[in-house]
Amino acid sequence: MQLDIRNVLPLYFEENKNQNSDVWGKKLVFNKGEFIKIIAPSGSGKTSFIHFIYGIRKDFSGDIFFTGKNISNYTPEEFAACRKDNMSIIFQDMRLFSKQTVWENLEIKRQLNPYHPTEKITEMAKRLGIEDKLHSKCETCSYGEQQRVSIIRSLMQPFDFLLMDEPFSHLDDANSQKAMELIIEESRSREAAIIFANLKRVDYFSFTRLLHL
Repeated sequence: MQLDIRNVLPLYFEENKNQNSDVWGKKLVFNKGEFIKIIAPSGSGKTSFIHFIYGIRKDFSGDIFFTGKNISNYTPEEFAACRKDNMSIIFQDMRLFSKQTVWENLEIKRQLNPYHPTEKITEMAKRLGIEDKLHSKCETCSYGEQQRVSIIRSLMQPFDFLLMDEPFSHLDDANSQKAMELIIEESRSREAAIIFANLKRVDYFSFTRLLHL
């Protein structure tokens, strides 16, 4: 499986924005199994790029193909199936159900397309230090705790591509490294690609390709 990015540029960008970018206005192919690191300074369109691939924003020129089909031609049902089976995401703004417990947020996601048994939730929560928060409502958790919930949620489903938009912005280095170890372990078990967009380089992510947005 592969993602084929062809001359994509946000509609709100000027044409010359692509001159110093490895991504905007370029032709790129991301293959399953690759670990892609995208360094994206503030204001460079990092979140937009991730959202374009995930199909929740369409305000761009150019084309994105997934497994040979232009995503602009996907029906809502086809995109829902793609997100359920092939593509997972860690949102920068997390997008948790704040009134539901941590467990409920994770189990709802797991049930959509079970990749792991239920007990894996407890195992991952323990590894990331939030086992004691499983029955707390998400709105009572700190931003760092919520971010770890969001990371675990993304790993509950099967995927060929994992999109990550500043997944560690509320975590210290020790917790970030623990989370990255889990992400890499889970991605390798699926032979999946990671597309990791962040403000700066992260030493504990061994990328196969480095791009500047």
